[in-house]
Amino acid sequence: MLSWAREDLSEMSLDEFITLLNRDLRLEYLAVVQYTQHFGMLNPGDANLRDALKDLAGDELAHALILAEQIRRLGGVPEVRTPRARTADKARALLLQDRRGEKGAVTRYRARILQAQALGLDSLAGILRAILAAEERHLQTLDGLMQGCGAD
Repeated sequence: MLSWAREDLSEMSLDEFITLLNRDLRLEYLAVVQYTQHFGMLNPGDANLRDALKDLAGDELAHALILAEQIRRLGGVPEVRTPRARTADKARALLLQDRRGEKGAVTRYRARILQAQALGLDSLAGILRAILAAEERHLQTLDGLMQGCGAD
């Protein structure tokens, strides 16, 4: 089983890299599903929170589309499976789940950039840097939402 980050990047094959990109794609799908479900769980009175989650879901869908295209360009087939979404019934718990997902994405994309560079895929590394920057903004957004959310 491939780890998210490998110590010896020089021995990673393109097929292994595509496998890791497909894992990322599945997790982007999960983020879309989870943000959508979390959006639906919140009361209409939580308009700022709902709007933020709706925007985040749109960003994650954009990431999924980018990854699917890059996987195809590398000769792979984009995944269609998604991991099971986590749910909760309180706003703070939902946001904590979302934050964990974003933190994992930041870690994975940092590794993926190094892996792309090791494979000589510099333009893809640039694309992944843009996704990483968005995921880091998502963390900041979620941190702000959690501060405004209180303890439920």
